[in-house]
Amino acid sequence: MMANSQDKSLKLRLYILANAWGFDPLQFRNALLGWSNLRRMRRTLKQQASQSPLKDTFPLGSGYPCYDDQNSNAGTAAGHYFHQDLIVARDIFNKSPLRHIDVGSSVNGFVSHVATFREIDVIDIRPLGSHVNGINFVQKDVMEPVGEFRHCTDSLSCLHALEHFGLGRYGDPVDFDGWMIGLNNLMDMVKPGGTFYLSVPTGIKSRIEFNAHRVFSLPFLRAQLQGLFEIERLAFVLDDGSLVENVDLDQSEFEDSFHAAYGCSVWFLKKK
Repeated sequence: MMANSQDKSLKLRLYILANAWGFDPLQFRNALLGWSNLRRMRRTLKQQASQSPLKDTFPLGSGYPCYDDQNSNAGTAAGHYFHQDLIVARDIFNKSPLRHIDVGSSVNGFVSHVATFREIDVIDIRPLGSHVNGINFVQKDVMEPVGEFRHCTDSLSCLHALEHFGLGRYGDPVDFDGWMIGLNNLMDMVKPGGTFYLSVPTGIKSRIEFNAHRVFSLPFLRAQLQGLFEIERLAFVLDDGSLVENVDLDQSEFEDSFHAAYGCSVWFLKKK
């Protein structure tokens, strides 16, 4: 069992390394498997075109091969981003805060969810290359003092972003305690009584996977958060991508972080 686990870990590390250098082994494999099927379908289409009165209206253009879409699902209704974006956006809709600020979350995921029903302010260390009505953008490094943003909002989110602070991945300065500096600054932005939504990668073993992200254990996170916040609710995305909507903080699963290697905890917090 141990050897099998080590083999899987090695394969995953090799896959990540290949991806970082611009080569996706899975995509290459799918292309090889799908190539002959694509040629067969193209021959069929050309034969059909020769007998169609619209053959000159729709000539075959340059190729755009899609080798594996026929074997994929209609979509992915699982995983960290799917669940966190959905459940946090729903909670914001139900609470209808006076102001909502997001720090570093996915613009084409969570932010766009919220922007469908309300205005949202977005802060990120990176620039945003376009302007969208209802999304008010500020470029800022939240590891720096918040200044004018102190106690500025009754609702704040930071989803799958804090784990990157201080690792240099997005142009931020390298700081071993960057996540802690960022967390303290995020806490300082929320008004007393306000809501803070936080999600980070979570597993049974806390660690840094440089320079992608950190992984935190559930007991460690609770110790960091419960001093300033009341934990209203905790959700957890398991390694298989499924969601535990309401985690009991007194159960053994919490203490063991659901034995996850790379899960995701989603915290619904109220500022004391």
